[in-house]
Amino acid sequence: MNEYDSNRIYDLVKKINYKKANKIEDADCYVLNTCHIREKATEKVYHDVGRIKKNFRNKKKPIVIVTGCVAQAEGAILLNKEKYIDAVIGPQSYHEINNAIIKIEKKTKKIDYTDFEVNEKFDTLNQIRNSNSKVSSFITIQEGCDKFCKFCVVPYTRGAEFSRSIEELSDECKKLVDNGSKEITLLGQNVNAYNYNNRRLSDLIYQLSKIENLKRIRYTTSHPIDFTTDLIDAHHKSSKLMPFIHLPVQSGSNKILKDMNRKHNIEEYLEVVSKLKKINSKIKFSSDFIIGYPGETKEDFNETLKLLKEVEFINTYSFIFSPRPGTPAASMKKISDGIAKERLIMFQKTANEIKMNYRKKLFDKKSLVLFENREVNTNKFFGRDEYSNSVIVKSDKNLTATITEVKILSGNLNTLFGETIPRIAKNDFAA
Repeated sequence: MNEYDSNRIYDLVKKINYKKANKIEDADCYVLNTCHIREKATEKVYHDVGRIKKNFRNKKKPIVIVTGCVAQAEGAILLNKEKYIDAVIGPQSYHEINNAIIKIEKKTKKIDYTDFEVNEKFDTLNQIRNSNSKVSSFITIQEGCDKFCKFCVVPYTRGAEFSRSIEELSDECKKLVDNGSKEITLLGQNVNAYNYNNRRLSDLIYQLSKIENLKRIRYTTSHPIDFTTDLIDAHHKSSKLMPFIHLPVQSGSNKILKDMNRKHNIEEYLEVVSKLKKINSKIKFSSDFIIGYPGETKEDFNETLKLLKEVEFINTYSFIFSPRPGTPAASMKKISDGIAKERLIMFQKTANEIKMNYRKKLFDKKSLVLFENREVNTNKFFGRDEYSNSVIVKSDKNLTATITEVKILSGNLNTLFGETIPRIAKNDFAA
């Protein structure tokens, strides 16, 4: 979502004749678009601002703007502590960036745009063409969260759940496809909570599937309690919807899930997984895990390992619990860092073994790969298969923006390597 926001911020500032600098040291305006999900995000802002100050020690000071969730959560603190920052703009107010820049150019006082103006933001963005021309593009369809998991800062930085209309999303998607996009990933903090005038994510998927040159549709991130029957059915009915679902669970322990206020238990989570696999046997899953959440016992952790092995996630994102300021979990007593690190190492070892075993089963098999780009100054092309696995092949033919059948030859935890399978023309067959 931050990548999408950053692209849209650039679309906005072009209206006041700002262009991307080819060299970072040549910029006269810096926009630091931030995320507050993980710890040390604020420290990273101060570090980046420090680098800018160092580069401009003997030059005219550039404009420095901090946008995103750190700006929303700690904007006033940033402005007071770091005088080099000219403005803070929250994720629901970045449509105000041009006003902020113009005011700064006029030597106006420090600027704080951290109101929740999500309607105004998208009304503004709908009037400005999305200029992204990547083969695989993002569209934010939903923002905010009403779940209030105790560890999560999103409800406080992105606000309540808000969904954009199917009409405006369809229009933006068509423009991206006209720009050259072949794949669209639909984004939301709770993407499957999408609901605009009682039209849900499945309705949007069916609408976008009608766009002829759009070849693939993905969505992220989902919440287990919002996985409705109609969305499950879409994984059977829509051929453009990829059979890969990111479905965060956070823990395999019902006790920890309750302490997190996740609003689902493991049995319900596994029921969703089972229904999806039943309706489409090709479906595979990735997930998020928090290791060492306050109160996690050895038994709780073992339940998480059990779930990891049972579902056989083909990809996982795992982190030691880090308290986010202002969240209920921030005041809870942490388990020891040593135990948490030990468990994380054990979890990631098991997760990587599962992932590598899955990838080895792909060797000598065929995959359909959407190629996104050519690596600089080489004949190697980068793409992703249906499960978002990174694939690299060598080819003298330009594969960019094509969906090509590839035989997977080898691979590691990060990348698969293969060769294209030549198409056999009909007149090549013997009579």
